Amino acid sequence: MPIRSMTGFAQVRGQVNGQLSFTLSLKSVNHRFLDLHFRMPSESDSLEMKLRRLLKEKVARGHLELSLSMDRGGGEGLALNRELVGGYIKAFRAAAAEFGLAAEPDLNVIVRMPGAMDASTGAADGELENAVLGKIEEALGRLTEMRDEEGRGIERELRERMDHIQKASTGVERHRQAILHGYVEKLRARMQELIGAQVDPERLLQEAALLVDRSDIQEELVRLQTHIKHFLSLLDEKGEVGKKLDFLLQEMNREANTLLSKTSGLAGDALKITEMGLVMKSEIEKSREQVQNVE
Repeated sequence: MPIRSMTGFAQVRGQVNGQLSFTLSLKSVNHRFLDLHFRMPSESDSLEMKLRRLLKEKVARGHLELSLSMDRGGGEGLALNRELVGGYIKAFRAAAAEFGLAAEPDLNVIVRMPGAMDASTGAADGELENAVLGKIEEALGRLTEMRDEEGRGIERELRERMDHIQKASTGVERHRQAILHGYVEKLRARMQELIGAQVDPERLLQEAALLVDRSDIQEELVRLQTHIKHFLSLLDEKGEVGKKLDFLLQEMNREANTLLSKTSGLAGDALKITEMGLVMKSEIEKSREQVQNVE
């Protein structure tokens, strides 16, 4: 399965019988998990359960809305829900009498109330269900096609971003000696201060160890390279890799932050490392925006 976006839309039309047709729509956007929502005519519980089971088999992640609307030729099959409408009119008139208002309910408003018009499908038992289930595969195919197409675009961009991070990391490695030189100078100056202050030699060793520990960014560069290789291998692997990619980008961001903190306060050529570190963070953040939409 290719890298797939969680964003897509598909719509198909179907015919139940000579008087009844329907429109089936699927719309998906990004979400941490699989989140299904249905907009269907009343008394469609059995059909909804079957559609829900099918969608769970075909879609791994995303907020997915399924809408089913019916089209009855000439408005046939519509009937007034007398119990609901009558109850509303009775309550309206009782309220008007209680508060001394001269008002009558608006029929145009009443018939727009949910459930005011009973909609008989005009279909035999199982006829509508079979027709919709016969079309859901087509709708899913169109949705998947759109999600795959957008996924290919996301994959191309992610590979470009990883290439930019790789180049910035290589540039940092080239300037790494400037960092070490800068810390050597800091260490020399600090030692001169401590020696002049007649400090215990043990204290000198502690200061030296602390500065040396902060001086090298090799460990961060190695981990960053490892994360980039793992990220690209997941893109090659395809499939449902969105969560794994997001985790790796969090780790890359952590390494970039550590690298920047270790090189802060240094001048000269070392400033170029800060610039490249900021480039890394920008590319990582842009990659995370894209990965949020990968299934």
